[in-house]
Amino acid sequence: MNSILVVAKVQDTFQTFHSCFQSQYKVAKASDKNSALDMLQKRRYDFIFFDLEILKESVSENDYKTALQPFWRLFPTIEIIIMSSQEMIRETMAAIKAGASDFLIYPINPEELKYLVENIKKSKIIHSELNYLREQFWQSDALDIIQTKNSVMQKVFDKIRAVAPTRSTVLLTGETGTGKGVLANLINQHSNRKNKQFISVHCGAIPDTLLESELFGHEKGAFTGADRRKLGKFEIANGGTIFLDEIGTITPSAQIKLLQILQDQTFQRVGGDEFLKTDIRIIAATNIDLNKMCEERQFRRDLYYRLNVFPIEVPPLRERTDDLPHLVKMILNKMNKIHLKEIHDIHPHVMETFQRYSWPGNIRELENLIERAYILESSSLLTPESFPTELFESEAPAAIIPTDLSLTLAEVRQKGIEDIERCYLKTLLANNKGRIKGSAAAAGISTRQLHKLMRKYGIRKEEFKP
Repeated sequence: MNSILVVAKVQDTFQTFHSCFQSQYKVAKASDKNSALDMLQKRRYDFIFFDLEILKESVSENDYKTALQPFWRLFPTIEIIIMSSQEMIRETMAAIKAGASDFLIYPINPEELKYLVENIKKSKIIHSELNYLREQFWQSDALDIIQTKNSVMQKVFDKIRAVAPTRSTVLLTGETGTGKGVLANLINQHSNRKNKQFISVHCGAIPDTLLESELFGHEKGAFTGADRRKLGKFEIANGGTIFLDEIGTITPSAQIKLLQILQDQTFQRVGGDEFLKTDIRIIAATNIDLNKMCEERQFRRDLYYRLNVFPIEVPPLRERTDDLPHLVKMILNKMNKIHLKEIHDIHPHVMETFQRYSWPGNIRELENLIERAYILESSSLLTPESFPTELFESEAPAAIIPTDLSLTLAEVRQKGIEDIERCYLKTLLANNKGRIKGSAAAAGISTRQLHKLMRKYGIRKEEFKP
């Protein structure tokens, strides 16, 4: 049976829910946030209806996202609906922006309540069906890669899903380190050529004098040192796919030969007269504006048009920071498989710094930073001490709290204490691998006091266990 948790202090509110749904839903009541979290740890609820006044008690500076986060940690798909008065509509909208699904205004209208619940249920069914259809297309080993909370990246994956089964030429554009090679591999894995050759060529890493030989092969005696015939990448990959990374760096003569392949699927080896046929799919990538290169006569415009059949622009990491937690988790999982350590999380202060950082090197820079920290780290959590100090240099000193003049001095003081307590407890639990008894002893408090503080801040010991 579907279940609803109502977090409210007024008994009439609970009675409205109970009489409205009766046998359709199991309705439970909690009088505060901590009680709601306790109940949620014991059983799963489909909906939580939260009185805004109660939620506001645990909120600093309208930071509703932090207040709601503990509920989503327990059940990521739970639907949270805010209940408030008309006078608090601005605060209600702040909670909606923080991730709450919808809101109701007091006094609660039973018909409006029923409509809202049914509407959310229908949306969830449609969403789950779309996700199911998407996941039916993607292979199991690609499911981690395609997870995203970013709308632009979702469109990128939708484009990949559309173009992968075709034989169309794909041009991936974007800054260095954004993962264009990973996406090229993803296209190949979901194409009808996935069981054929997939050859990746970094055009910028091959000297100009050898590039044509590498791509198209050469005949014996074609140039000094060519003591035997050599097959090129286009000949070896016949029937499969070739990925040409940094396509903007290829020489003018190589551009002509590549244009010939794209036009009629034929080419000649260097020093050869015979025209060879090849059935090849080309995926190209560049971090340079090819259109601008065409205007500057550094790249053939007819080749650009042939390559640009299906363009996909990959956003830089600074424009998809909402994916950082998932990317960090993926990288840590990969590190754990390679090494003998068990590190599954990152310190909240580091994650906050990641969210503010500009990431000039994109995902590649993120991987390098985490790998370095992983090697240095001795606990089960990546701490700030394991990262380069320059990463934090642009930040304000940790002891300085942003001034909000709408708060009283007592409220500012309380917020500072809560932030320090939360950070301290997470670091403490990480060092003790989630063990309550050892953490409580190190903090100089009882296990009961520690449990109470963990409930207050929505911290779960399971997050820190290996």
